[in-house]
Amino acid sequence: MGHTGASVSASTRHRTGWHTRVVRTLLTNGRIYSSWTPNASALLVSGGEVAWLGDDASAATMSSDRTVDLDGALVIPAFVDAHFHTTDTGLSLTGLDLGSAGSLAEALRAVERAARSSGGRPLLGAGWDETRWPERRAPTAAELDRASYGGVVYLARTDAHSAVVSSALLAAVPGITGLDGFHPDGRLTKEAHHAARAVARATITAGQRAELQRVALRHAAAHGIAAVHEMAGPEISSAEDLAGLLALVSAGPSEGPYPEVFGYWGELRGAAAAAELGAVGAGGDLFCDGSIGSHTAGMLQPYVDLPANLSTGAGERGYLRYDTAELAEHLIECTEAGLQGGFHAIGDAATDQVVAAMRLAAGRAGSRVAAAGHRIEHAELISDVPALAATGLIASVQPAFDATWGGDSGMYAQRLGAERARRLNPLAELAAAGVPLAFGADSPVTPVDPWGAVRAAVQPSNPAHALSPRAALAAHTLGGWRAARADSDGSGVLAPGAPASYAVFATGPPGGDARDERLSQSGTDERSGVAALPDLAGLLKGRDLPRCLRTVVRGRQVFDSGELP
Repeated sequence: MGHTGASVSASTRHRTGWHTRVVRTLLTNGRIYSSWTPNASALLVSGGEVAWLGDDASAATMSSDRTVDLDGALVIPAFVDAHFHTTDTGLSLTGLDLGSAGSLAEALRAVERAARSSGGRPLLGAGWDETRWPERRAPTAAELDRASYGGVVYLARTDAHSAVVSSALLAAVPGITGLDGFHPDGRLTKEAHHAARAVARATITAGQRAELQRVALRHAAAHGIAAVHEMAGPEISSAEDLAGLLALVSAGPSEGPYPEVFGYWGELRGAAAAAELGAVGAGGDLFCDGSIGSHTAGMLQPYVDLPANLSTGAGERGYLRYDTAELAEHLIECTEAGLQGGFHAIGDAATDQVVAAMRLAAGRAGSRVAAAGHRIEHAELISDVPALAATGLIASVQPAFDATWGGDSGMYAQRLGAERARRLNPLAELAAAGVPLAFGADSPVTPVDPWGAVRAAVQPSNPAHALSPRAALAAHTLGGWRAARADSDGSGVLAPGAPASYAVFATGPPGGDARDERLSQSGTDERSGVAALPDLAGLLKGRDLPRCLRTVVRGRQVFDSGELP
């Protein structure tokens, strides 16, 4: 079984004696985003499928069991988040989130408040970013010891590729002082960070983990998301975490319903383990390098701010974890097993290495490597986009990274210099070269906010990288199904016979496609009369992002705001 998802349930069927009658729901008086039927205002759902699209006049002649007046709301294919961390997202929503801390002092006060109310339990937090603090540095182990009254504390940096930990946690990790990335002040990167994270996460019980996963999936559904790609692995989570998540969403009427989950297991030469877990791929967060913020992304040129930050424990060009030959062997193993492979690669040295590994694997195993749907996660700095496109890789990217850290004065510019930072996240160039794109948040690294990601892709810090709204929406809907090789049933579009996975949004006045000259993901400009998208340009002038009213997955309602009939 490749993934776990929702099927048609009692919410879309009625029992009458020995027979099951499919319920037909008619949505009217809306704006239906579909290239199948231009200017559609009505949609008929029969069971778990879209049965018909058209105008309200024709809808008046349709038979249905239930009619929903959309009152002008926008209906789109539901979003897919192609890079998600479910348990960690639940932790960020319910636990110690330092993303809003405006200073080191404020972060330490938050740790102290959490310690006072924790009853001595370990504190797991995340979200701090020293580049936004006036102190311009991370907390130390000694400071965490004082703030937590000597407790066990693990605080992941906002990018999740480094952390600061308390002395009590350091003492609980066997051999940590000898691991690469260890620093005595409590700042950890590389292998030392992975080891400490594993010990910290082991303090979460199975029951707590399941509840965190429920919280995260409900949160995703409330933002119009029908499916998530779970990026699991032995260094980012655990086999128990992934197995528990897949069991949770397949539990039937006793649970959920929830968005669908596609599991990825990030272990080198881990195809057998991935298959046993029920994952669709042995990849995802299989780390070739680290992150820019933690100075661990593998770069061809040095970081420009390292002279003042040598205590990070990272090399001047970050690092690469594996040999290229090892990556090629992994890709061949995945190809032969019928699984997707893939890697986390952010810096240009890392993305170059993944391209070289794909070429090496194809040279040994032939064209089936390029056709296997292998993925590259993040792909922020790329030295040769056409070369990457030629490999057949799917790019799972995060437009919110640029919105958060881009610009001439943002973190990327601080780490790399403004000129090199402007080359990051070249979405338009990737799309023009034919690289399939799938959007995600990498939550909790950036918040669950699919419309925010669409806006970030349309209005990036470097205008040369901008996508059209339609191309951006395609990458966050159809692109996600394609990236998981799950679009053969029509998922990702609203058309007769396609799964009824859609989201309803309240929006401001509609707007046109501001960048018609940009290519859509399919290579054509889609001005075929489909419903106008929200005025994304107006969103920058104080208008709210579209607000989710209802999310439906294969005919099953997974979120409802209570505002629609």
